[in-house]
Amino acid sequence: MSDTSFPDAPRADAQDKVRGALRYAADDARPGMAHAALAVAAVARGTVWRIDAAAARAVPGVRLVLTHEDLGGVKPPGFIMGGGYGFQSIQPLTSPQVAYRGQPIALVVADSPEAAAEGARLVRADLAAEPHQVTLDTPEADIVAQADSPLPKPMFADVTVGDAAAALADAAIRIEAEFRHPAQHQSPIEMLSTVAEWRDGHLTVQEGTQNAEAIRHGLARQLEIEPARITVLSPSAGGGFGQKNSLQAHTVLAAEAARRLERPVKLVVSRAQVFHGGSFRPASRHRIRLGADAEGRMTALVHETDSQTSRHDLFPTQYTELSSRLYGIGNFRGRERLVRNDVQTPGYMRAPYEHPAAFAVESCVDELAYRLGRDPVALRLANDAAADPVTGRPYSSRHLAECLRRGAARFGWERRSMAPGSMRAADGALVGWGVAIGAYKAATAPAVARLRLLDDGTVTLGVGGHEMGQGMRTAIAAVLQRRLGVDPGRITVEIGSTGATPQHLTAGSWGTATVVPATDEACDALLRALDALPASRTPAERLRAAGRAFLEVEVSRRAPGQPEAVIGRLATGLPAAAGPAYPEFVSFSHVAHFVEVRVEPTTCRIRVPRIVSVADCGRVVSPRTAASQLRGGVVWGIGAALREVSEVDPRHGGFLNADLAEYVLPVHADIGTIEVEFVDEPDPRLNRPGVKGLGEVAMVGVAPAIANAVHHATGKRLRSLPIRVEDLL
Repeated sequence: MSDTSFPDAPRADAQDKVRGALRYAADDARPGMAHAALAVAAVARGTVWRIDAAAARAVPGVRLVLTHEDLGGVKPPGFIMGGGYGFQSIQPLTSPQVAYRGQPIALVVADSPEAAAEGARLVRADLAAEPHQVTLDTPEADIVAQADSPLPKPMFADVTVGDAAAALADAAIRIEAEFRHPAQHQSPIEMLSTVAEWRDGHLTVQEGTQNAEAIRHGLARQLEIEPARITVLSPSAGGGFGQKNSLQAHTVLAAEAARRLERPVKLVVSRAQVFHGGSFRPASRHRIRLGADAEGRMTALVHETDSQTSRHDLFPTQYTELSSRLYGIGNFRGRERLVRNDVQTPGYMRAPYEHPAAFAVESCVDELAYRLGRDPVALRLANDAAADPVTGRPYSSRHLAECLRRGAARFGWERRSMAPGSMRAADGALVGWGVAIGAYKAATAPAVARLRLLDDGTVTLGVGGHEMGQGMRTAIAAVLQRRLGVDPGRITVEIGSTGATPQHLTAGSWGTATVVPATDEACDALLRALDALPASRTPAERLRAAGRAFLEVEVSRRAPGQPEAVIGRLATGLPAAAGPAYPEFVSFSHVAHFVEVRVEPTTCRIRVPRIVSVADCGRVVSPRTAASQLRGGVVWGIGAALREVSEVDPRHGGFLNADLAEYVLPVHADIGTIEVEFVDEPDPRLNRPGVKGLGEVAMVGVAPAIANAVHHATGKRLRSLPIRVEDLL
């Protein structure tokens, strides 16, 4: 593949999006469709000892009501982090036990969504409540040291490098602080939804997902049938952000209802129920101890965390994967603990560990700069890493310093005065300028790609990946256009659905870094096969000259260092990604964010009029969608810093603001100018096209950059998110 930059091509699905032609799971509105709704538990923990569905069954149009008394034969899916397929190990409606508020206790199926919802409302249950715990302030008996847990090692072991305690004791300057991050929820436009239909013993499931194979193989386990009898269709998902990365608890309920009724069943989980029925970012607490010498060289860092998990699963954390590698600190100690709560199992919400970890570490680095009287950008540049401090291996590429330099120049950082409160706008508002950096592992996963060229010049590529609006189809089409010279209008990309090629989980920012190299290698194979045919002007003419209707090739690709056996894991729907550590190097994407805030001096209202973000994500294959990803991550960071919190009532459990009216997100008026730029240097050690991930690193560091800017404006160091007006009054 050429090393030159890619042109700014339009989205491959742009016209379909604006015309409303893309179809999502809940768009299926065939005649004869039945509709399902969930009734949920109103206690945080307990047992259903009696359930009365008579009133629900009496609603006109209700055809079926399922409770735990009807579904004892459905097996649990297993937890995706424990060799299973589900976002959590338990399957609601298969026992009378209630593990969290909002857990489904009945499914009502009717001829219309209105009748189903009315029936669900009329389900009555008597529950024996048990004591519950839903915050991080929990008894010691409910706290598990991750290093001592059965979670696989070394992946989830504590990180220790050098002697952090001794280096801290010798440090000329020490910063100690505790940071709190709340629970947060993804709220994709497309809610959790499923259409299930059985025909001749074969189950077809339409569901917006990041992991079609997990649905397929997980349902096979739950229903005790062969995976070959299940097809999962997810050509497009309306956002995922980690929420749709595994088998959902509602999917098997729709499948079982469809089997019993012998008609297709649609189940759309309501917005409020998504807050209680899907994964979320767990609440976490971070204690940082940072040491430096008198010149500002950081010599020691201790990062200790407590993070929510459910009582039935241990959701592992890797906050220290970022903090141990963000700078070239030779002495590091991490300790991660899991706090059992009576909640559904948390999960991977965009930049799941890196966003809270960066908030804690980068706030302390900014504080160190002020203790030293040093420019925050210069301090970060002076502490850049030459090699991975954990393994000692070289980085496949690291252009973090370039991100900082470009961002500072574009932002006009040289005009910043150091003293807090020293900059004012014309209207009297306090002006603050802040900076922070971020990193995210450059992971990649195995993939099988099947490429077909027809004699009319059309090209079809099937590869393992899911389109959630991030632009995967556009990136794949860009490679096919460059390598084969084919017009974008003659390209079909088949992703997200089972039956063609195995569909690996698309998450962790490894989507593009997985499918683009696989597509590139498939192009190699096709061009080699074409070389054996008679010479002609175009590939399609070669096929016609040879009397061939089509030419098809298939390639499989693994991450560096992965054994061939990993393809088998791919075929069974289990995650098989690798990185950031590979046998010969360590690979990360990096970003630098420069933020201006304005604080109204009387009301203390915070505004963010402009942000400049520069990212190193290797070669940028699709500039337009990459810019969208980076801007979108910045918007997420603004929301996480100033708006988003899932409020919990310790008395009753569950989440209080489970809707988009009270779960406050940034709106258009909250977003100022966001300027984005890319280093656009390929990383050929990771893969030949040189691509690294972008979707998650885009968010990392935005929140501390905002917090640092608020400190510059007001002189206040804030250590809890979100930052609210009352924090500044």
